[in-house]
Amino acid sequence: MQEQSLAGLNVLVLEDEPLLRKQMVASLERLGADVAAAGTIAVAERLFTELAFDFAIMDVNLPDGLSTDLLKKKTIPANTGIIVMTAEADVAGAVNAMKLGALDYLAKPFDCGELPLIINRARRARQSVRLNEQRREKVDRAGEIFFFGEALVSVERQLQKILEADARLQGALPPVLIQGETGTGKTTVARWIHNHGPRAAQPLVEVNCSALPETLAESELFGHERGAFTDAKTARMGLFEAANGGTLFLDELPSLSLPLQAKVLTVIEDHKVRRVGGTKPIAVDVRLLAATNLSLTKAIEEKKFREDLYHRLDLFRITIPPLRERGADIVKLAELMALQICQRHRLPEKKISEQGKRKLLRYPWPGNVRELAHELERSLVFEEGETLNLDRLAVTGDAEQTDAKDWLRTDFVFPEEGFSLENGINRLIKKALQQTNNNVSAAARVLGVSRDYIRYRLDSDEKK
Repeated sequence: MQEQSLAGLNVLVLEDEPLLRKQMVASLERLGADVAAAGTIAVAERLFTELAFDFAIMDVNLPDGLSTDLLKKKTIPANTGIIVMTAEADVAGAVNAMKLGALDYLAKPFDCGELPLIINRARRARQSVRLNEQRREKVDRAGEIFFFGEALVSVERQLQKILEADARLQGALPPVLIQGETGTGKTTVARWIHNHGPRAAQPLVEVNCSALPETLAESELFGHERGAFTDAKTARMGLFEAANGGTLFLDELPSLSLPLQAKVLTVIEDHKVRRVGGTKPIAVDVRLLAATNLSLTKAIEEKKFREDLYHRLDLFRITIPPLRERGADIVKLAELMALQICQRHRLPEKKISEQGKRKLLRYPWPGNVRELAHELERSLVFEEGETLNLDRLAVTGDAEQTDAKDWLRTDFVFPEEGFSLENGINRLIKKALQQTNNNVSAAARVLGVSRDYIRYRLDSDEKK
């Protein structure tokens, strides 16, 4: 098995036995780590105050005390990952260290070749902590799918081609650029790519670049060292590092400043990040997915996006068409979403009426899939009846799209219990009389009938 590089990591070895200490240092340095060594707790305490360490590998029993006392006294910064070493007969000491915050332990004697495996295991544990910090409360996505349908056959085919390429490459996966209007489902497509690809079991880190304050964006993405700026009291892992081995999704990427875009380009090309205030690069293996609702070629012309980054991203490009261009798939998608919403709200399944389906096809959907989801949920919660008519769309959509001179609403549906033509005619006559201030001659003229016909209909209606 190929050993994973430890380049850019700062490691402290706390071991009183000189030969083992030397072997450990050599093994770690061979894989690129910067290593400091100490044989006593006193020396380790001094090093912790002078230097920042990503990891510390510490023997429990030392000449001047127990290394676990450093954990109890909180001498070790919280962002330093701790791995303890202990004799097989003293596993209780390792368990105590784990309770105090250690990430892992090694039982002596051990092969120094195990050290990189242990550090990378601890590294993944730290990634999990950073990922949990980054995650916000979100709607459960367990049942989330992306509906392709007939309108998105070409998109689905492109995605399958990308997955085939991923399977061949395994490592160093190329970036994917996802384009489309706001609300078309770019985030869902990014999750689909990750969940169906070779890194599905690894972390997926999602970042909305437009929500990152300019002053914090660099630190959030690339991390920072202790003392890099006023409030940097401890070192902090960036989201590129947190996504190591997995996928990083940068939504609304053009929102980043040009200098930050340059740093993103460097990570793509070199597979290394440099923390704010840091001097050494840290190796990362990240699959980058980027999304935008803008025309990047226009953004380049306006000097808002780096052309070199665009060409680096524009290898695997996916363009998602707006909802209004998906034809009959809109109804199929709405039916699927309505079923999921009913399940989430614990409501009985409610079908979309024919009237509702016509509205779905006629409405322009400026907010795309996101607006459709909200409209369906609102209707399912508030509408009465056994079917879903999307009553609110009759207000926002029908008034804009119906010809005012057309007396019959195009979304009218004859009721299943039947329709009275006689009552309908009488209602039209009454409407014409209202419009003409009860002038029978004028009403007859707008209806295209004789005055006698209107009188006959009125007399018949009064006799009922």
